[in-house]
Amino acid sequence: MGRISVAVDLEKAADTIADVSRADLQIKLRRAALMLRNVGGIDLDPKVDESLTGLAVEMGLSKTDLIRTIVGDWLIANAYLPVPCTLDEEGATEGSA
Repeated sequence: MGRISVAVDLEKAADTIADVSRADLQIKLRRAALMLRNVGGIDLDPKVDESLTGLAVEMGLSKTDLIRTIVGDWLIANAYLPVPCTLDEEGATEGSA
């Protein structure tokens, strides 16, 4: 059960709180607590999620690290973040300009 369906389930229970049994409410709240405790990111389209999982395995990264890299690279490429400087300004350089 995804986070969105748990949220919808909780909203329905809240709307009809007088009709929900204590046991059902307890189950719903525990399920919501478990989902919140184990949240690891955003809900993605299943096809996108599958592609990212496969790519992460191929690259030897966790899916979270892959998404962090993709978003960071996109922000740099589109000038939302500065390009990281790879030269140490205090260090010596070889060659001539």
